[in-house]
Amino acid sequence: MRIYISKIIPYRLPLRAAWISAHTSFTMRRGWLLRLETDTGLTGWGDCAPLPEHEVEEELAVLAQSLINLDLTAARQWLNSARMHPAARCAADVGLSDLAAQQAGLPLARWLANDATKQVRCNAALGALDENASKYAQAAIATGFEVLKLKVGLRPVKQELVMLQQLVETLPEGVTLRLDANRAWNMVDAHYFISGAAGLPLDMLEEPLAQPDLIRLAELQAQTEIPLALDESLPELGVGQVLAAAPVQRLVLKPMVSGGLENILATARQARTAGMASIVTTSVDSAVGTLAALHLAAALNNDLHHGLATSSWLEQDVGSAPHPESGVLMVEELAGLGFNPKPEILA
Repeated sequence: MRIYISKIIPYRLPLRAAWISAHTSFTMRRGWLLRLETDTGLTGWGDCAPLPEHEVEEELAVLAQSLINLDLTAARQWLNSARMHPAARCAADVGLSDLAAQQAGLPLARWLANDATKQVRCNAALGALDENASKYAQAAIATGFEVLKLKVGLRPVKQELVMLQQLVETLPEGVTLRLDANRAWNMVDAHYFISGAAGLPLDMLEEPLAQPDLIRLAELQAQTEIPLALDESLPELGVGQVLAAAPVQRLVLKPMVSGGLENILATARQARTAGMASIVTTSVDSAVGTLAALHLAAALNNDLHHGLATSSWLEQDVGSAPHPESGVLMVEELAGLGFNPKPEILA
């Protein structure tokens, strides 16, 4: 089986509201689909959706051209030896994995891991901790979500702790909050927030430090039973160094940032050996990227809530995206990724 067509398809997907990330916010998700067709009639899909400040179209075009006439083994070997932006690598990795799973007649999750689960629990992504948080929280709870994710670090620490306490008082038993500070605090503020949040139903606190280092992160984690997590600071700290030191309890892993599924699987397995759990999240990706992240989370099969319920933030999409029922996403029994594109994508 050889790849005989390799095509990139640009897309622009408006969001229903601004998404706040570590270093920017955006209201439009821009990216490219990678479509791989083989001489046996199979079609594989990948998603390249870097953050807005990164431009990778030329690199992706070279990648697409390089895959033509290669069989899957040669294509994988070429990919493993090439240097490229992680989002471009992710597109190729997912596309090739999609084809390999289809060839094997397996859902991508089960091709990645024999013991992959069919159900993945998700957190609801509510946006910022602000005056609307309680309204959004109640709406998410009404649809079955048990873990609610909020951005913090946007206001003074004392003010946010008051708002957090007020929100907690409105939550039913069994519902927990997952907070993401996006590297907002110095050590003093982080200590203050963590101390003030003691006893509250918090599932996790991501990226508390503006200038993280392994020693200070370990000090913070030792201070609290709340699982601390690393996300955007992983490349800066070095994944190998983090795995060796295990300064926090969890890692947040994004295929679009890590360069694909193979890289995350390897990292997550090493993290588990080191005593850290892994959460898979999207980067507010298209349906292709979200499906890939879902299959990856299913392959990890760690029964944690993953950050995959982001398709509802998009006003439109490139095809059928997975949508949670009662806070759970199901992996369909379809070979490969299971992506069904809109007709205009195929034009």
